[in-house]
Amino acid sequence: MCDELTIADEDASAIGQGLSRRQFAALSAAGAAAALAGAEQAIAAGAALKESAVAITTPDGTCDAFFVHPANGKHPGIIVWPDIAGSRDAYKVMARRLASDGYAVLLVNHYYRTAKAPLLATMAEWRTPAGGEKLKPAIAAITTPGIISDSKAFVGWLDKQAAVDAKRKIGSAGYCMTGSYTVRTAAANPDRVTACASFHGGGLVSEAPDSPHKLIAATKAGFLFAIGKNDDARSPGDKDALKAAAAAAGRPAEVEVYNADHGWCTLDGATYNKEEADRAYARQLALFAKL
Repeated sequence: MCDELTIADEDASAIGQGLSRRQFAALSAAGAAAALAGAEQAIAAGAALKESAVAITTPDGTCDAFFVHPANGKHPGIIVWPDIAGSRDAYKVMARRLASDGYAVLLVNHYYRTAKAPLLATMAEWRTPAGGEKLKPAIAAITTPGIISDSKAFVGWLDKQAAVDAKRKIGSAGYCMTGSYTVRTAAANPDRVTACASFHGGGLVSEAPDSPHKLIAATKAGFLFAIGKNDDARSPGDKDALKAAAAAAGRPAEVEVYNADHGWCTLDGATYNKEEADRAYARQLALFAKL
C-alpha cells in the first residue's frame, strides 16, 4: 500500500526525469487534472446517471457515502473502497464511470469514524506533513472487525435500494490499503458478494491466520488481483501465494503484475497510467459481468 517506499519510488521517478520533487508534484497535479477532465467528458457522453450523498448506519456510527447509478432500471450493486487518501472527487469520477457501464455504485468513506469525506481533497495531500497527520488517527480507527461489520452494513443497504437488482450478486473493488478489504467483504458476505477486484492492493498476504489470501476459501467469489510492478518487486511471492490460495479453494482468480507502479489506477495519483488503468478497468468489467 502507499507508504514511505511509495514516496521513495516517486522521488526516484522524479530524479530519473531530471526533476525536483516540487517540479514532479506540479507535473503530477497537472496530469491528474487532465485525467479527471478527460474521464468526466467520457462519462458525460454516456448514459444519464443519478447520484446522491447517502448515510449508512453501521455498528460503529454513520458512514457517509456517494451513491451513483443509471437513471433508469435496476442494476448490480458494487461497493467501492477508495485508497489511502479516502473518498474524494477523483473517486467520485471513477464511481460515475463504473455506473455508466451499468452498475449501482456505492463509494464509501472508510474513515467515517474520524471524519466525513473528503478527509483529503487529493492524493497529493497524502505526501504532505499535514495530510499525514490527518490520516494517522483515521487509519488507527479502522479494525478488521470494523471492516467486516461495515461490509455487512453496506451490503444490507444496497439490497434495499430501488436502483439495485437484489436478484443479482454484488461486487466489490478496493484500491491500495483497501484492496484487502474486498476479500474480507466477500468472506463476510459469501452469498451476496461474488466478484472482487483489488487494484495495487496492500495487506493481501501475511502470516496472520486471518490474512486475506487465507480467507479466499471462505468466499464464493471470483477475483481480480491487479498488482503494481514495484509492489511485485518488493514482495514477489505475494502473487504466487494469491494464485495458490485461489487454486486450493477452487475459486477463479486473475492475478497479474501490470506494467505500472503502485497507484496507477487512481485518477489523481502521481503514478496514474491511463493505458494500464484502462486495461485493468476492462478486466474489472469482465469480472463484474458475471454478477
